[in-house]
Amino acid sequence: MTESADNRHLAACIDHTLLRADAQTADIQRLCQEAADFGFAAVCVNPSYAALAVSLLCNCPVRVAAVANFPLGASTDAALVAETCALINAGVDEIDMVMNIAAAKDGNWQAVDQGIQAVVGQAQPAGLIVKLIIETCLLSEAEKVRACAAALAANVDFVKTSTGFSTSGATLADVCLLRRSVGQDIGVKASGGIRTREDALAMLAAGANRLGTSFGVAIIGQGQQHPAS
Repeated sequence: MTESADNRHLAACIDHTLLRADAQTADIQRLCQEAADFGFAAVCVNPSYAALAVSLLCNCPVRVAAVANFPLGASTDAALVAETCALINAGVDEIDMVMNIAAAKDGNWQAVDQGIQAVVGQAQPAGLIVKLIIETCLLSEAEKVRACAAALAANVDFVKTSTGFSTSGATLADVCLLRRSVGQDIGVKASGGIRTREDALAMLAAGANRLGTSFGVAIIGQGQQHPAS
């Protein structure tokens, strides 16, 4: 594979992410333009910017992902349904939802399942991809495996390591564990702390097939001088 093809392949695995509380309209505009220029898989934004991102990328193959139940995983199921419906109406392609982490720590997997279904039941019939953020840094290995089982049972499209807002982000060990736990049935998204091309390639080699990072431009820039046309 040529260097140019390598860069295109890597860019197509990246969700170009901006979830900072102080992100402004101009930042989202820049994010979307960069995603179009570099050929990233998607942008990932907060719900308040979902409609803007959709409008900016409406004539572009870059997908729009928005987060739900973010970043604590502490919303009620009714709030999750309302948030999901709002994102569907905004026109997003994907939803990255945080599972109910507190319920998982309590061993209340029924509540975890219900929260996931609150999103999946609305999003997937509307054609949206759902990624389940399990926040690996807060879970034991057994809880991570159980969270993957919940993801499989709910037929989500991806299991995702991290919000990037907790105590740590993705690790190679966690990506390997998630891939072993879900097999090849669903995707694995590594997110949080991926800042270099070396980080990105290592996560893909460990079993991830999507990467969430706000360093996408720098990562691709380490392998080329100019954005892809």
